[in-house]
Amino acid sequence: MTESAEAAGDYQGLGPEQVLAAVDSQGLHCDGRLLEMNSFENRVYQLGLDDGSALIAKFYRPDRWSIEAILEEHAFSLDLASQEVDLVPPMTDASGNTLRSFREFRFALFERRGGRAPDFEDIDQLRQLGRFIGRLHAIGREKRYQHRPILDVTTFGTECMRFLLEQEFIPADLTPAYQSLGEDLIQRVTWCYQRCPNLRLIRTHGDCHRGNILWTEDRPYMVDLDDSRMAPAVQDLWMFLSGEREER
Repeated sequence: MTESAEAAGDYQGLGPEQVLAAVDSQGLHCDGRLLEMNSFENRVYQLGLDDGSALIAKFYRPDRWSIEAILEEHAFSLDLASQEVDLVPPMTDASGNTLRSFREFRFALFERRGGRAPDFEDIDQLRQLGRFIGRLHAIGREKRYQHRPILDVTTFGTECMRFLLEQEFIPADLTPAYQSLGEDLIQRVTWCYQRCPNLRLIRTHGDCHRGNILWTEDRPYMVDLDDSRMAPAVQDLWMFLSGEREER
């Protein structure tokens, strides 16, 4: 078994005992309360501490991101927070590190905050949310990621379709239709990019939907920059466009 396969196997076996031990290893004493949160890629838990407070622990799936890519995302989060963009950045340890390790696991800790989903029927909230995302993008333009992926026609179009076809994930009777439709869509998206020759890619949140925006009494804040990448600014807008056309 390869080292990567061993890490993946250990990750599949990650359970409450290892999670509690990992947090305890950071000098934070858990009181035994543990709640697994919804997360598609990583393992995310809410843990209670002896002082009655709680925090969030995110355990990174092996081989999804390199250490450099994780640290870039953490640096962006801390940069945003330092410029008063409301989000939940990773907590730092006594040495200023954000990425922690316990045995074979890599993880980060976050302050637990409450809130509710934004109300897209409230025009004032929409204006405030627009200003909020605009500030995030203004800071996102200041630097480029060096270790995180780019969202473009090749990475999210051509390469994805090629992978699915080469690995024969598409049923044989549907392959011709899938390939024809995929090629047509890629051609249309390529044409859209060509219409915007001066399109600038910036650091984005990358997964900006209602579930990652929490609203407090007076303002929003964001969580989970795990999918942050270089992309057009619209990447952080299109997930809000749900419902019928007149509702958008």
